[in-house]
Amino acid sequence: MPIPSAIKLHKASRILELRYGEQSYRLDAEFLRVHSPSAEVRGHGRPILQYGKQHVALLAVEPAGNYALKLIFDDGHDSGLYHWDYLYQLATEHDSLWQRYLQQLHAAGRRRDPDESIVRLLD
Repeated sequence: MPIPSAIKLHKASRILELRYGEQSYRLDAEFLRVHSPSAEVRGHGRPILQYGKQHVALLAVEPAGNYALKLIFDDGHDSGLYHWDYLYQLATEHDSLWQRYLQQLHAAGRRRDPDESIVRLLD
């Protein structure tokens, strides 16, 4: 189980930086929010697509024992515990996870921006 050697929250840029030895990963708040391990997002085995989270920010990062981090977002979400293994997976598989998320959004007709909606004209 890889444990970060350093954890830094960059509030202005909404980035959580994780360092593993010499390697550093920067995960933005939106990515972390839509990949929350909470039941609200995971849906008890049937994931619930999160959308409109483009402007979400991380307010705080708290340790959860010696095994996870609790991330607190400005949209009120704070119920997911990001275990060390899961954080490492998010960091190392970021690009493929993000592309999969964008594809799911597109397929569902949803957007990242909460202020943007799709308008369909009816005949």
